[in-house]
Amino acid sequence: MHVHILGICGTFMAGIAAIAREAGHRVTGSDAAAWPPMSTQLEQLGITVMPGYDVAHLDPMPDAIIVGNVMTRGHDIVEYLLAEDLPLVSGPQWLAEHVLRGRHVLAVAGTHGKTTTTAMLTHILRAVGEAPGWLVGGLAPDLGVSAALGSGRPFVIEADEYDTAFFDKRSKFVHYRPRTLVLNNLEFDHADIFDDLRAIERQFQHLLRTVPANGHIVVNGDDANLARVLDAGCWTPTEAFGTDQPWRIDDDGQVWHAARCIGPLSLHQPGAHNRSNALAAMAAATDVGVDPDAALAALADFRGVRRRMELRGHAGGVAVYDDFAHHPTAVRATLAAAGGLDAARVIAVLEPRSNTMRMGGHAAELAEALAAADHSFVHVRPDLAWDADAALAPLGDRATVTRDLDELVARVTAFAQPGDALIVMSNGDFGGVHRRLLDALASAA
Repeated sequence: MHVHILGICGTFMAGIAAIAREAGHRVTGSDAAAWPPMSTQLEQLGITVMPGYDVAHLDPMPDAIIVGNVMTRGHDIVEYLLAEDLPLVSGPQWLAEHVLRGRHVLAVAGTHGKTTTTAMLTHILRAVGEAPGWLVGGLAPDLGVSAALGSGRPFVIEADEYDTAFFDKRSKFVHYRPRTLVLNNLEFDHADIFDDLRAIERQFQHLLRTVPANGHIVVNGDDANLARVLDAGCWTPTEAFGTDQPWRIDDDGQVWHAARCIGPLSLHQPGAHNRSNALAAMAAATDVGVDPDAALAALADFRGVRRRMELRGHAGGVAVYDDFAHHPTAVRATLAAAGGLDAARVIAVLEPRSNTMRMGGHAAELAEALAAADHSFVHVRPDLAWDADAALAPLGDRATVTRDLDELVARVTAFAQPGDALIVMSNGDFGGVHRRLLDALASAA
């Protein structure tokens, strides 16, 4: 079967492409933009990516056209698909019908930590000899690729609340029918499709309706928003992780499950948020028969996920890290974790790029989220709908706003000193600023 994917370079759709290719299908795709790591993965898999969304990309006509949620009405190719009544399907629906049916689906949902927790859980299952399938919204070195079909019954999937497609405005995760569900946390995000937090909670309530009574829900017991979702209706046994919960970590770093001390948690990934992700992954793994001691041991070898506090290199005595943080809570957590680095100063370099950030949904929280950095450089894109100078005024001379990437690189390079750590945060490619900073720092040394 020839499968063509519109929007193939997104993290989710690139995973669909990898799975379809592994399943024996011929896979091609179209996208308006591509950047690593997904563009690199597709190239390594030998999958042809055509630039833009030309109708000619459908010649010869594929057997199935998988439509990513980046596609909207008004695109010539979308109007052509509809006018000609061609066979189109969303990525989540294709996955549900061709891959997930008959599998034990372990889904990881929540505003933050989905990618890391999904990768941790997959790593644990592989470490104990399982052969799970997986779809992770990022690249984890331990896994090699972001998605794989797997030969075993478990399938681990990052369960995103973003909408499915232009013709299906439900959240992606309602298609997955998980038997084991992880609920990491819940906050307002995706202001381009959700009016408020209650609208997101409603989608999570829909998700709970798809989990069977003989399934299992692992939930962050410290999250009041998730508690409200569960109170609205839950038909599945739940188990909590967090402070004073059945799954917890004590002040000495020991992992506990109920009255049993399993042992000390050893992670390469710093920060309280990653310790929480690890607890959730352990709890979900035990639901499919993994011994907690084995799960704990596997996490000690987990090497993380690309673009999550990923060290991109050193130059001029300065360390440059890349992080996907694009929400005030994630920014705050990343900078808190960076405080544990062996650095003279922690310098934040942020691009407010997500739809919610650009629309101003988190503008009032940004200064407080950046407060833990010794200095913050915030790059303002032309499509930012709010006054960054005013929003960051509470930081005084500890914040610098730029509107040109060349200026940003020059000012950061002039400010940084040997021993500093630059924490570059964006959910996009940020104009390749990581490499540009390393080159500039090396030239200035």
